[in-house]
Amino acid sequence: MSYSIQLYTLRNAIQEDLPGTIRKVAEIGFTQVEPYNFVATAKELGAELKENGLTAPSGHAPLLSQDQDEIFAAAKDLGISTVIDPFIPADRWQTAEDIQATAAGLNAAAKKGAEYGIRVGYHNHAWELESSIEGRTALEFFADLLDPELVLEVDTYWVAVGGQDPVDILAKLGDRVKLIHIKDGPLNTDTKAQLPAGRGKVPVLDVIAAATSLEVGVVEFDDYAGDIFEGIAESLAYLNNNDASATAAEGARA
Repeated sequence: MSYSIQLYTLRNAIQEDLPGTIRKVAEIGFTQVEPYNFVATAKELGAELKENGLTAPSGHAPLLSQDQDEIFAAAKDLGISTVIDPFIPADRWQTAEDIQATAAGLNAAAKKGAEYGIRVGYHNHAWELESSIEGRTALEFFADLLDPELVLEVDTYWVAVGGQDPVDILAKLGDRVKLIHIKDGPLNTDTKAQLPAGRGKVPVLDVIAAATSLEVGVVEFDDYAGDIFEGIAESLAYLNNNDASATAAEGARA
């Protein structure tokens, strides 16, 4: 399994010391990162990723509210092959018409992204699962409106906070899901209460197994009460240890 770290997790450290933060990420053992709002920092960030042997297969950018050509050009410079819109506000998920408009906007963005060789995706929060459209969650309704080339990055924690079973939602969304956000905690909106993977209420390993077309699992904390570098290191160790255990078990069965 391939793991990445959403750099929003480290936003405070990045603001203080971008080079040092990227170096720590590599020292912890991550080989991939997921930048956020990367247009402004593309040149410096790109240099630090290269210096530390890191790649950025995906990145977050507000495709429906900022210049798309600027976003895709910066993404191409950083080697980002999938640009994900990370946030459409809750009030835009309450009616079929609003969701159709969002889907149309992202479908158009995907056509522009294709000109740069870049794929487009969307990342959810809780409200896309709390809202129901025609008997389904708004996220499922939305997924069916997307052109085939668009992908989803399912934030599995926010799915659970939104009242849905992430394993079930991943099964329903199927091959559309190419990335997931991996986080853990008490399943509430108190972001500082989030925990390293394996220490909260999310069945993390079941969630990963349910994403059958997964390309990258992205570790993320929206916030954390402890030392954030220790938190991401613990998450990565948990994921790698369970990968190693699964591989060993598979070998023993063979």
